[in-house]
Amino acid sequence: MYGVEDHHWWYRGMESITRAILHRWYAPGAGLSILDAGCGTGAAMSSYLADYGTVTGLDFSAIALSFCKRRNIERLAQASVMNIPFASGSFDLLTSFDVLYERGVLDDAASLNEFARVLVKGGRALLRLPAYDWLRGQHDIGIHTARRYTAGEVKTLLRKTGFAVAHISYANTLMFPAALAKRTVERIWPPSVDQSDLTMNAGFFNTLLKNVLSLEAPMVSHIDLPFGLSVIAVGEKQ
Repeated sequence: MYGVEDHHWWYRGMESITRAILHRWYAPGAGLSILDAGCGTGAAMSSYLADYGTVTGLDFSAIALSFCKRRNIERLAQASVMNIPFASGSFDLLTSFDVLYERGVLDDAASLNEFARVLVKGGRALLRLPAYDWLRGQHDIGIHTARRYTAGEVKTLLRKTGFAVAHISYANTLMFPAALAKRTVERIWPPSVDQSDLTMNAGFFNTLLKNVLSLEAPMVSHIDLPFGLSVIAVGEKQ
């Protein structure tokens, strides 16, 4: 991840979508207290979340946090998203990008309860999760997927854990047919066990694919796209 997320089309396109969603509620320079729950190697923190306030990164992996330090990120905590070591009402905004689906997260509802606890009343959680369990492929083995979600399942989880659903949509819709075809081919001719989608070099097409994904940003941020490869949701703490 550290080696590809600064330039890979998927990360760059998702950054455009995430910024568009954030702009619905916040302006750059808003001075928010932000927790990136499951921050990974810190790319989101260093590239755009800091535009909106002071960001603290939390991750269970010491290896991930060591990569955050390479990006000169200092506000870091090593902990599970199921047991966040901060006081209740500590943050205005919590982001969690492709975390709750992992097999290391034994209870996604417990994590969402923790997200609600550390947010101020009216604070928001921005989630991104992989869509549709039937889309599992070799990539899911490589990234330790325990579960994939429908938008309806994410809505239910948010409501059960103290959130009102402010916005929800699928994303990565335009390339859904190509991804479906790829998964179908994988079932007939399985790739090597160590291959994930991140190991595939898009080469010349990287910029084109980034631009295609970025085209969805105005749509994902304001309407509910009916299908896609990811679910993106904003929950407001009640």
